[in-house]
Amino acid sequence: MSGSTVKPKGPVAAALTVNAFLVYAFFFLPIVILAVFSFSDDRLVGRWGGFTTSWYGEFWNDTELTSSLWVSLRVAAVSTVISVVLGTMAALGLERFRWKSQRFFDSVLYLPIIIPDVTMAVMMLLFFTWGIDLTNEAFGTNFAKGFATITLSHIAFSISFVSVVVRARLAGMSLELEEAARDLYASRWKAFRHVTFPQIVPGIAGGALLALTLSLDDVVITQFVAGPGGTTLPVRVFSLIRKGVTPVINAVSVVMLVASLLLVALSVAVQRLRGGSITG
Repeated sequence: MSGSTVKPKGPVAAALTVNAFLVYAFFFLPIVILAVFSFSDDRLVGRWGGFTTSWYGEFWNDTELTSSLWVSLRVAAVSTVISVVLGTMAALGLERFRWKSQRFFDSVLYLPIIIPDVTMAVMMLLFFTWGIDLTNEAFGTNFAKGFATITLSHIAFSISFVSVVVRARLAGMSLELEEAARDLYASRWKAFRHVTFPQIVPGIAGGALLALTLSLDDVVITQFVAGPGGTTLPVRVFSLIRKGVTPVINAVSVVMLVASLLLVALSVAVQRLRGGSITG
């Protein structure tokens, strides 16, 4: 019968169960090991020396790590807000309007997703430092590397991801509701505010979550455009690894992991509440 499902039995069911267990173990066992050894009272990362929470205290008392954490949060918050606004506007422009050079703009918008991170990092570094000297007149850009350059770089690659997510939401929407609102003499702004925007909120939330996660996790691009004394937590952790791995890195990684999981849980909760309000 079409549409019916067949429940495997015997050796097939056992093989599928073992396969699922191995796949989940491959993905989640390293995370469990990381969390466990972040509480180990031993300076060697992979050796258990008793339970302790001192590494989390050491992380919190480390001024360099905590300052990098606040830089990460500030950069992620600012870049996410700006990326969501610009990415949503770009998605609306590409999905709801037709204009010259639209295909070219669409192709350029996907470049940050396609090109390697190293290439993107070099591009941003050159953009922030290039200059031309013509008879004592300087032209170009010469940004002081720090919070501003990191934020602008994160905005540059986050806009594309936000636009893709919002466009996917717009592509699945029917234009009939918008046309009905316009037929009832609603202005274009009111039709967007009361009809289009409520429907694309899940896409905007998904794009915001993706932009926030990418900003908090980025290392390569940030390392190229960060300045002395003002870098993000992932770059700081990467520099610590080159000096020698200690359980403090485990604690920092667990904190970042928990923060990411909380963001995912918040996004799921918001979508469920919104879905409940719509269906109710």
